[in-house]
Amino acid sequence: MTSTLGTLPDALAGKVVTPGHPRYAALRSTYTTVGSPAAVVRPESAGDVSAALRLARRTGLRIAVRSGGHGLSGSGTNDGGLVIDLGALHRVEVVDRASRLVRVEAGARWAQVAQALAPHGLAVSSGDHGNVGVGGIATGGGVGWLVRSYGLTIDHVRAVDVVLPDGTFVRADSVNDPDLLWVMRGAGAGAGIAVAFEIEAMELSRVGQVQLAAEVDPAGETLRRWAETMKEAPRELSTAVMLAPSGTGTTALITAVVASGEPSVVRDAVGPLLGIGEVTAQRAQVAPYGALVPSHHLHANTGQMPVATTNGLLTEMSSDAARALVAAAAGPRPILVQLRSLGGAVHDMSPSATAFAHRHQHTLVIGSAFPPDSRPALAAAWAPIAPHTDGAYVNFESAADAAACARAYPGPAGARVAGLWQRYDPDGLLRPGPRADAGPEQRVP
Repeated sequence: MTSTLGTLPDALAGKVVTPGHPRYAALRSTYTTVGSPAAVVRPESAGDVSAALRLARRTGLRIAVRSGGHGLSGSGTNDGGLVIDLGALHRVEVVDRASRLVRVEAGARWAQVAQALAPHGLAVSSGDHGNVGVGGIATGGGVGWLVRSYGLTIDHVRAVDVVLPDGTFVRADSVNDPDLLWVMRGAGAGAGIAVAFEIEAMELSRVGQVQLAAEVDPAGETLRRWAETMKEAPRELSTAVMLAPSGTGTTALITAVVASGEPSVVRDAVGPLLGIGEVTAQRAQVAPYGALVPSHHLHANTGQMPVATTNGLLTEMSSDAARALVAAAAGPRPILVQLRSLGGAVHDMSPSATAFAHRHQHTLVIGSAFPPDSRPALAAAWAPIAPHTDGAYVNFESAADAAACARAYPGPAGARVAGLWQRYDPDGLLRPGPRADAGPEQRVP
């Protein structure tokens, strides 16, 4: 493999893992995808990231960038290319407690962030699993357990340390390169490699968590009542729903999270959900925020969960949309259907403020299918749902094609994203599609 890489730069000495190395098996893959890269680079600084990019250009190897490894598209690994794994960049620091400003490196996992911020009474709404990496969410969006009270993770990113594809280091903020800050907040994967973020956290120590199970009728009226309830809910309440076949029917498994440790606030916020249908089970607790993204989630990513996933945003939960969702979850070739409540603080931001332009929709709907026929099953089940959707969220999408990109970045936002990707990465080193300086077989993931 050294013949492929040639002489390694001094900056990367001891930081490159190739096949046959004892650590290769633990670093080759993501959570969803088994990869066989020519090498995995583990940078420990922005300078190391620059050196890795120069190595990729010199060797012609396609690049995959990985922060956490849960990326559903599998773009955090590849076959025969160079993986830049940011896992060694995982420091979390409170920069200014008075303004709640924290600095988080891109390779940290959200369990580590929650642990580090807990002693300070701070939290950042993040993904729904402690093993998810910071970099992917903080450049793509960030629909977390506190999304309606906090907004998206990107809404509170105040600055990003970025290594551009040409190896240049830039600190992007509202004064220095605001265009780069704009694109890094929602479409960063095509512009540069984020190595650290300055994020404004929220004051939060404890949260209420309530588990509900409600029977869902075939017409989906239960889902319509859930959606209407969430439109009127206090923004302290965020919910995630999973539809599960149950005997001859369907059950909605609801996780409700309230951004408060006061039992009375939790009770009042969740109470209206009890009226959406026949609630068959419930469990409630007040716990530290870190309990939602616990440290026991941290694990190696070895391709253990192959899955095909797509998603769409709903402005309204119409009768037809609700019926299609139930049919997808309970039909002859069922898929896993999940729903996330939006609204609240997500709607506070202007659609033009970040590259995530979806600021009026109320529900994120996610469909996932598993082997052996995951992609055909997903396509068949999703087809009746797709006409009801209005945009999509890039982080819950397996496909990395033009159609998926157009749904994630529509209209003026999409045009601006495309222009900035071209400005910051004119050779397409980080973008899906053929590289300008590579042969047709050398494609970024």
